[in-house]
Amino acid sequence: MEHFDFILTTDRCLMTNHHGKEFLGFLGTGPSVGVPESVWKYIACPKMKVDKLGRPWQAPYGMRKVEAKLIEEGFNAAIVDPDHLNKHLPYAKALMFSHHDYFGYGPPSSTWWAITQHEPINRRSFQALMNKPEIKEAKSKGMKILVGGPSTWQWLWTPEAIESLGVDSFVDGEGEKVVVKLAQKILDGEPLPKYVYVSGDDVPDVDDIPEIKGASVNGMIEVMRGCARSCRFCSVTLRPTRYYSLEKIERELQVNVRNGVKYGLIHSDDILFYGATGIFPRPEPLIRLHKLVKKYYKSIAWSHASLAAIKYSEEKYGLISKLSEIIYDGNQQYIGVEVGIETGSTRLAKEIMPAKSAPFKPEEYPQIVEDAFSIMHEKHIVPAGTMIVGLPEEKEEDVIRTVELVDNLRQYRSILVPMFFVPMGMFKNKNWFRDWREQAKLSPAHIELYKKVFWHDIYWAQDILNSFYLKGPLYAPVRVGLKMFLAASRRKMKEVEKWIETNMKQ
Repeated sequence: MEHFDFILTTDRCLMTNHHGKEFLGFLGTGPSVGVPESVWKYIACPKMKVDKLGRPWQAPYGMRKVEAKLIEEGFNAAIVDPDHLNKHLPYAKALMFSHHDYFGYGPPSSTWWAITQHEPINRRSFQALMNKPEIKEAKSKGMKILVGGPSTWQWLWTPEAIESLGVDSFVDGEGEKVVVKLAQKILDGEPLPKYVYVSGDDVPDVDDIPEIKGASVNGMIEVMRGCARSCRFCSVTLRPTRYYSLEKIERELQVNVRNGVKYGLIHSDDILFYGATGIFPRPEPLIRLHKLVKKYYKSIAWSHASLAAIKYSEEKYGLISKLSEIIYDGNQQYIGVEVGIETGSTRLAKEIMPAKSAPFKPEEYPQIVEDAFSIMHEKHIVPAGTMIVGLPEEKEEDVIRTVELVDNLRQYRSILVPMFFVPMGMFKNKNWFRDWREQAKLSPAHIELYKKVFWHDIYWAQDILNSFYLKGPLYAPVRVGLKMFLAASRRKMKEVEKWIETNMKQ
């Protein structure tokens, strides 16, 4: 059997395609609620098929990039499913981990954790991977362990895990150039730096970023990196903006299609910024991009879009309407996308994200949000709107403004996701709002916000399931599981509301 010098892997919460529905992956950031954990994991992170060497059919896009770079530079490397590591670890020189949320400290996971006081599935899943005896045995025989990905920072909050696993090196940032240097050091028997913060010449240019060699999870393709909004709470804004050429994008589309992937996710931190002039979207690059992607994929989704860009591009150019005409070609009825609402407070909008509303004024931000949601509702774009609870400068009246915004959004098809503030980006030295070790103790305004969001989401989740999501007999078990969850959530919330009402009177 063929073996690999460099193995890349992650736990089941990421080494999965979520039944081909990216949004189901968010369930892996919480504990099982209302259904057994085995059912929860089946809904959120089912196993995928692998080849005889244990290489998965699809793999996380960022890991595909690192795998491709190592292969291009002549290293013997491959992504291996976590259930098949035992085939290769005795021969491996290095095991490389990547993750979006290693220990459940990210905003969605830590919010669920603090509210329920139950560990999220993704944390439990990665800890099970860490404790595999075959990893410990290979480490004891000299195999190196490297850690990277967007949640590398979480290891700094978990020093006991560093010692337990025996991590040799951490890579914090875009790793395509750095990983080549580290791999060569391993082959040469040279000592590894314990911590590498990617900056300066180690930040990859477009030409340094390889094209994936195998299929990515749910056909994800990246079209650019970086964001010009410069929100203070976001780490993405610390990276330079780079655009991929259509030719580069097409080659990755072809890789996915050759491997049987027919549906895909276009990834950017703001998809409407592709080919933009500063923060101003331009129709021509976006129209060409979408025509290209739809040439290969039957249906597509957007990873992220900004609300100001949606409003501006539709009002200025009718661009959302034009893109909808390209996308809805008979194979597709809707688009899913994550959008950052963050807050309904104009004061906070000016303080922490003054460019989030550009080219409109920060004072107009709540209306920008509502206008963008109205456009998306009309065009069958289903947003997952994230909000940040407990920002460093937040006051009670700011939360009240967000509650009012939620009321105004009730008429628009959407899922709203309020998450506790986690210190990242330019706020990385700030204090957590409620970290994973604390029981959530919320103000009356916070409680009202969560109640409003809950009933908004329950209403629209049922509508989305009935109208768009998980259609066909193939998805029947998943639909049943989700409906069980929704029913259990309704019952639990009614109990919580009664408890709150009783205790608030005392």
